[in-house]
Amino acid sequence: MSTLIFQIHIKQWDKSQRSPTDVAARAAIPGRYPIMAKPEYFILNKACIIDQHGDDIATSAYSDGRLKTAVMVDGSVRLDRFVVYESDGKDMLAYREENKDLIIIGCLNDGWIQSRFNWRYAVEQGGQFYWLYEEFTLNAACVKEVDADYFLALPPKQIFNAP
Repeated sequence: MSTLIFQIHIKQWDKSQRSPTDVAARAAIPGRYPIMAKPEYFILNKACIIDQHGDDIATSAYSDGRLKTAVMVDGSVRLDRFVVYESDGKDMLAYREENKDLIIIGCLNDGWIQSRFNWRYAVEQGGQFYWLYEEFTLNAACVKEVDADYFLALPPKQIFNAP
């Protein structure tokens, strides 16, 4: 049986951390890691691993290891802005921003895909508002056998940077 693997890495920073030194420090942080999580979910009739890494600021939409996820009426699954669905027996990955068209990224059955998007949002803390920036990276694959070093051993077959 195949396993879907979704490795998520979130880099977070605020407006004060936009200097060239801060940008270089963030760029030096890897975007892929050994797979530490075990299958805990079952989607699209497959075991599923969600392996999370990165920053965890309490004001983040992702704090406490939570992601914005949903199972859609058509059986597809949303992981934040990413959509995983089955088409002609293949496991597919797509990207969708709210109120925009779906962008098909590719097939997860023939190697892995690295996808990323950047965004910012306002946060209130201690009566003050500030911008919080995030780079969200998703490494995704459907494999017959899980190897903890899967994302480290092979380069991605496809890289997608959201528009």
